[in-house]
Amino acid sequence: MAGDKELSLAPIHRLIKKAGAARASEDAAEELRRILEEIGIAIAKEALSLAQYAGRRTVRREDIDRAARTLLRGYYSTQ
Repeated sequence: MAGDKELSLAPIHRLIKKAGAARASEDAAEELRRILEEIGIAIAKEALSLAQYAGRRTVRREDIDRAARTLLRGYYSTQ
């Protein structure tokens, strides 16, 4: 179902090309989109938990950053 997708395929193709690929199949872009959406939702859920723990209803940039660092430990570099 294309209707429940949050990310469009054009930017996904651009990400693959930025990584150095000359071309990317539709299946490759679809799979990367699926994975990125799963990761994005997981980060957003963790960020929501952090905001709620802090007594807030608003998710802040800091919540997203901390959630990403927690869930992507080993990949997400400290800057």
